[in-house]
Amino acid sequence: MTTEILWIAPALSILLGYLLGSIPFGVLLTRFAGAGDLRQIGSGNIGATNVLRTGRKGLAAATLLLDLLKGAAAVWIVSAIWPGNALLAAMGAFVGHCYPVWLRFRGGKGVATLMGIVLALHWPCAIVYAVMWLGLLATLRISSVAGMAAAVSAPVSAAWFGRFDMVLLLLGLALIVLWKHGPNIERLLAGTEPRIGRKDG
Repeated sequence: MTTEILWIAPALSILLGYLLGSIPFGVLLTRFAGAGDLRQIGSGNIGATNVLRTGRKGLAAATLLLDLLKGAAAVWIVSAIWPGNALLAAMGAFVGHCYPVWLRFRGGKGVATLMGIVLALHWPCAIVYAVMWLGLLATLRISSVAGMAAAVSAPVSAAWFGRFDMVLLLLGLALIVLWKHGPNIERLLAGTEPRIGRKDG
């Protein structure tokens, strides 16, 4: 079997993952609902937290669910078609969400999509992720803190459960989540990061 043939399944796994991950559900849902261009609202982010700033809680919940499901779907579909390439599909889906070609590579921060990926790869890690995310969101009501903590919990829980095959990938994706939250980290350090229900810049 030639090297070119060996690379077909991995390449297609990444591509399929990227295409699924790059679907900007937040932008599409708010536009179809007549809520305007999400990129011109609040922080300009395309995720569920910013959709919530439109005042449409249902749209925000739908965005969260769909962003989560597209990450999971990429892993599930590739696992069924090309077994052994799930991690590549996960990487593609996450990068697609954060850097979608359709939006000039200006995408979301990846928290919901990463949860979907973790759910599809190893559901016990997803429970840890959800408890961390929802628990901190409920107590602190600071979306950025909850999202970053949940992302960091992914590689930690993977190691705890002995899924060392996932640790390096999840660590890389968690670092991207932290990178995408750069402005939030600056506001946290300055004490100006808003809580859920308030507008930020």
